[in-house]
Amino acid sequence: MPTAARGFTLIEMMVALAVFSLAALALIRLEGATIRGAATLDTTLMAQMVARNIAIEAMTDARPPTIGTATGTEANGGRDWAWTRVVQPTGDARILRIDVTVLDQAGRNAGHITMVRDGATKP
Repeated sequence: MPTAARGFTLIEMMVALAVFSLAALALIRLEGATIRGAATLDTTLMAQMVARNIAIEAMTDARPPTIGTATGTEANGGRDWAWTRVVQPTGDARILRIDVTVLDQAGRNAGHITMVRDGATKP
């Protein structure tokens, strides 16, 4: 047979299929990592929104929050989130530090925010 009329050998085809399957497996693994990353990002974003909502409530209330720890649950994004708010005085007695930590349904720390506000009652 002339050289131009020859096709691929069986070995060449098997090597090509092996290379293609390795590339396909790498892409499938990458897709799985992307999906897991998107789910983590969604959880973190929702937890940060819950933390911000709890902190803003403490910031905008006419009376300053009481010093100490408060806990509760909040529904957001179709999920229940457990939160803990810790209010501490700072070096200046007129300023309070507010730390809010949000846990996901599995009990993992999913979000945190720290804010400061004045300790005086607002009119």
